[in-house]
Amino acid sequence: MISIFLVATMSSTALVAPATDAGEPPSAPAPDTVSTGVARGRDRLDSATSTSSLREADVEKLAPRSVGDLLRDIPGLRSEASTGEGLVSLSVRGLPLASSGIKFVQLQEDGLPVLEFGDMQGLGADGLVRADLSLAQVEVIRGGSASTFASNSPGGLINFISKTGEAEGGAVALTAGLDHRQYRIDADEGGQLGDTWRYHIGGYYRRGEGSRSAGYDAQRGGQVKLNLTRTVAGGYVRLYGKYLDDRTPFYDVVPVRATGTARHPAPRPVASFDIGSGVLLSRSIRDVLLLDGTNRPARHDIGDGQRTRSLSGGIEAQLDLADWIVTARFRVSSVSGALVSPFATVFLPATRAAALAGAGGQLSYASGPLAGQAIGDPSGLNGNGLVGLLSILDLRIRDYGNVTSDTRASRVLRLGEGELTLTGGFYAARQTLDRDTLWSTMLSDVRGDGRAALVDLSTATGARLTDKGVLAYQFMLLPGKRRRSMDLDYAVDAPFASANYHVGAVAIGASLRYDTGSARGRMYGSDLGGGRVGTVTRDVDGDGRVSAPETKVGITPLGAPAPLDYGYQYLSYSTGITWRVAEPFALFARYSRGARANADRLLFSPIVDTASGALALPRAADDPVRQAELGAKFRQDGLTFNVTGFWATAQDSNTDQVTTDPIERDYRAHGVELESGVRHGVFALNAGATLTHAAITRDAVNPRVAGNIPRHQAKLTFQATPQLVTERLSLGAVFIGTTGSYAQDNDLLRMPGYVTTNAFLQVRAAERLSLALNASNLFDVTAISGFDDAAIPSSGILRARVLDGRTVSATARLDF
Repeated sequence: MISIFLVATMSSTALVAPATDAGEPPSAPAPDTVSTGVARGRDRLDSATSTSSLREADVEKLAPRSVGDLLRDIPGLRSEASTGEGLVSLSVRGLPLASSGIKFVQLQEDGLPVLEFGDMQGLGADGLVRADLSLAQVEVIRGGSASTFASNSPGGLINFISKTGEAEGGAVALTAGLDHRQYRIDADEGGQLGDTWRYHIGGYYRRGEGSRSAGYDAQRGGQVKLNLTRTVAGGYVRLYGKYLDDRTPFYDVVPVRATGTARHPAPRPVASFDIGSGVLLSRSIRDVLLLDGTNRPARHDIGDGQRTRSLSGGIEAQLDLADWIVTARFRVSSVSGALVSPFATVFLPATRAAALAGAGGQLSYASGPLAGQAIGDPSGLNGNGLVGLLSILDLRIRDYGNVTSDTRASRVLRLGEGELTLTGGFYAARQTLDRDTLWSTMLSDVRGDGRAALVDLSTATGARLTDKGVLAYQFMLLPGKRRRSMDLDYAVDAPFASANYHVGAVAIGASLRYDTGSARGRMYGSDLGGGRVGTVTRDVDGDGRVSAPETKVGITPLGAPAPLDYGYQYLSYSTGITWRVAEPFALFARYSRGARANADRLLFSPIVDTASGALALPRAADDPVRQAELGAKFRQDGLTFNVTGFWATAQDSNTDQVTTDPIERDYRAHGVELESGVRHGVFALNAGATLTHAAITRDAVNPRVAGNIPRHQAKLTFQATPQLVTERLSLGAVFIGTTGSYAQDNDLLRMPGYVTTNAFLQVRAAERLSLALNASNLFDVTAISGFDDAAIPSSGILRARVLDGRTVSATARLDF
């Protein structure tokens, strides 16, 4: 992949080329400012917010295997980048990760969200963003005014800002994996078209197996982005578009053997399965047969993995009208795709799997080179004696398209000895959620080299209980359940306003936002109750006979839809003060109240009344977040140091995506966030750390967990990036670590802490030619981001979600 390396600097230590007060990025470096999540761009030391910026040059020094991987290096963010290039679980400063996805943080591209809700099932917001040569910088704001300058983002904003042609020329980069099959080309070009026009176009294409051993080309696709800008008197007008069509694998849990206690499980690999490179994908497990969303037989390719198609276009304009700076952004996106993959796999001793067929039950290979051959000794299968119960999720995204617009006007007035900045605006968004969630259940052996095979199960008399490895044409762990379809529309409207008064060394500001929204549409599924049937007998493969699995076929009750029809509204506010004590030093304080409206995570649960479509629990429509921050910032002569104390409370209405249990909780968190950087001559060191104390304060479903530490919440996370930089060479490493945390909210099973190391070397071989070598997770550390289990099972096999093991890649880049 491209030499877009994981960030080598911490946020506010980077001197970026950000937006000016008018919002248009300049071609020459500007002072250290922030423009995301504020009314107007301003010097970071004059802003009562915790912010981060990553320049293109910083991002190029590491090779993030995904957006989630890139964001691991931002202080305060908790990014569990173990699922591949999408569906990352991400939160900030102790806000809960009670389930999966990106709930309290919004991902934007050029100032507008790529999805209105970052935790919609099947496709997360990170799945629509790719880091390539068209990326100019990333701006991050944690807490603070993120609550009032965007909807559904009380925890923070992450804005991926595109190049717009200020710099003439471009580049081509070729990247190849040295220890894994992955090949990629990136290119971009931009510049002037006459006196008032400029352009930029860029993108990538890649193909290969990916960072883990799938046994086939699991990555195929790319994207292209372009924009055209005209400079006019008092501003600019820009047209832009993006086309993304990409396939990437989804990485499910992997088996590890617990050799210790629940407090110290000491996980070890099982035979024939490497924890860092193994995955439950195989060249011999490619097809899934089931009934589609219209209840007709369909066969889909598991190799599609996370398939994303997106076509978007928009317009951005900024004009100076009667001393008001008016900025308008509008974008329309068509989004579709699929997620086809094993999901929340269960690992069984092969002898126990054979016993499902009764005394004398037999196992045999159903696919691969040994198809039809009996497995004589199940206990010694692949040296680990395991069989995987593969619940194949086949989620078809028909339409996740959205329309978003943000219009705001800002003016600076002289008031006494200071300046008063007034801003007002209106945001509107429409998000479609139209999908089918389908299932099939298979048996396979367990090996991680891309050569796993499906397994058939037979009785002692030879009666087959499987169809070529298929145990049931539905989700067997919950027969008749979790097969769902929906066609929903979500609307969001939000006026907002802010005022900031800057006089002398003090700036005082406040902002308000009032969100109103609605959710309307139809849902289908036997989980809705009311006599709806979810299982039938059907000759799925059309061979004229009904096999045992064909008596367990999942079906969607299309004749019995349930409505969804409710509305909500909530007020967000934020107020802060900054005191520029001296030129290099500032103090700030801020208090904010925001919220996140809920989407599909509420559905098919007691929270929604299936008769009326209204909420049986109205407070679950949105989850409020309250935050307080107190911080200090220092910046002078190559040295920066930021420290922020934070306190937050949050409500979370959700559904556990593994157990399907409803979640209705309150949380509290407090802690300290540190960022620092120093540069002297050729040496630079950037470092960050976040110390967090968090607790569940109320649980309406399971009161016993009240007072416990939330799942996956480590007490300490940290980053450090030492590097040597000369005119022709950059050499360094990024260390990212975390202390241990609990796998689930019962605080029994503990996940061990870890430190990963990413090393990079860049050499300018000639004036326009640079060569780069990157090693991600250099020491091949087993970095576990989650266990799906709440305790060590009797088999001793835990279901672990792990970061990639060591991968090494090389890049050649030619600038022109």
